[in-house]
Amino acid sequence: MSTATVANLPRISGEKLAALIRAKTPGITIIDVRGNDYIGGHILGCMNVPTSTHDHRMPELVRKLRNQNTIVFHCALSQQRGPSSALRYLRERERMSARGELGIREDGEDLEKAQRVVVLDGGFEKWQAAYGSDPELTEDYVKDLWDENF
Repeated sequence: MSTATVANLPRISGEKLAALIRAKTPGITIIDVRGNDYIGGHILGCMNVPTSTHDHRMPELVRKLRNQNTIVFHCALSQQRGPSSALRYLRERERMSARGELGIREDGEDLEKAQRVVVLDGGFEKWQAAYGSDPELTEDYVKDLWDENF
């Protein structure tokens, strides 16, 4: 059984994630779990997987991402939805692995040891404040939406 909790999930800073994106580091997937609040911008290349879809999409997501090295979860602030989604992903990955549903990664590594699951510190709110206007890091950014809401 995993010892991961929302409180001890590893975090990644916006600065570090931005550097990884700029360097086109392979093996990283960013999961934005926002729903309606996804409008107004998102991190370049992220997958939008709203928390409302996790019941039926989490097993598919674990299978799809099994060969990725780093999975970054976030929501608007990364205080509740992002961390709880990361934890749910870890638990689903563990469950599927224990049942033998995942097999081995393409690189032969053990999935639970080879894949790092992290949460973006400060969520998209902090990200957009630093990188919202940078088209190399953020897509579909609408600054006015963020100025009014946060």
